[in-house]
Amino acid sequence: MQGVTLIDSKLMTMKQNIYFKSKVILILLLCLISSCIVTQKGHWASVDDPIAKELIAKEKMWCESNCSPQSGLKEIFANEFQGTAPDGTRYGKTRAMETDMNNLDRQCQLGEVKIQFFGEMVAVAYGNECSIRKGKDGKEFLRCLVWTDTWLQRDGKWQIIAAQDVVVKCPN
Repeated sequence: MQGVTLIDSKLMTMKQNIYFKSKVILILLLCLISSCIVTQKGHWASVDDPIAKELIAKEKMWCESNCSPQSGLKEIFANEFQGTAPDGTRYGKTRAMETDMNNLDRQCQLGEVKIQFFGEMVAVAYGNECSIRKGKDGKEFLRCLVWTDTWLQRDGKWQIIAAQDVVVKCPN
C-alpha cells in the first residue's frame, strides 16, 4: 500500500511540475507576443522620409502604367501579390503589370498618398488617383480611385504584396 502511495505521490509531483512548466511557457509566449504587438505600432511617415518618397514614386509609376507602359513595374510587385479590383475580382502580379495598349487612359494623375509604417518591414500606402478613360460606348469619362496598398520589405527591396481599389465620385 505504501508503494502505491509513493508512486501516486511521485505522479502528483510530476503532474504539478508539468502544469507549472506549461504555465511558465504560456506566460513567456504571451509576453513574447505582446512585445511583438507593441513594437509594431504604426507611425505616419514624415514628408521628407526617404522610404516614403521611394514608395510614393513607385505608386506614381503604377498609376502612370494606365497611360503608358512602365518598365520598372516588375520590381514593384512581390511574386505572391494579390489585388482586389473595384469590381471585386482578384488579380495577381501579371495583371497588375499589364498596360492595355489598345485602350490607354489619358492624364493619369496620382493624388495625395500617405504612408504609415508598422515596424521596419511593413508599410501601408493610402492614396487616390484619377485618369481620363474611354468607356465601352467610346465616350471619355473621368475615373477616380481610392486605394490601399500594403508594402513589405524583403531582401532590401520594398514590394507591394496586396492592393485594394475602389472607384469613387471624382471631385469637382
